[in-house]
Amino acid sequence: QVHLVESGGGLVQPGGSLRLSCGSVELSLDYYAIGWVRQVPGKEREGVASINSDGSTWVAPSVSDRFTISRDNAKNTAFLQMDRLESEDTGVYYCAAGPLALWLRRIYNGMNYWGKGTHITVSS
Repeated sequence: QVHLVESGGGLVQPGGSLRLSCGSVELSLDYYAIGWVRQVPGKEREGVASINSDGSTWVAPSVSDRFTISRDNAKNTAFLQMDRLESEDTGVYYCAAGPLALWLRRIYNGMNYWGKGTHITVSS
């Protein structure tokens, strides 16, 4: 289906910050919940954070004190601010858009749209 465009990944030292962006120039995301799912080596796929069309958010407890999700519908874009990154955050982060119900049920395979993923490496 339609690809979302992700940016903001890269190599960062422990304690550093990155800001991920996810958007589309092909369709409006106004009515979708947008979020990120990550694949960390050696761990199962996990939801990181999501934000609904009304602005309500969810952030995984493991990163809730360090990550913040937001969206700007005027820019048709969602953002994931990641602070105080740790080596355990290393992995591939995929943004996705779909019904809030799927995010809440952790049914990521049912998301309508996906980005190609962005690689994040936290290392000194």
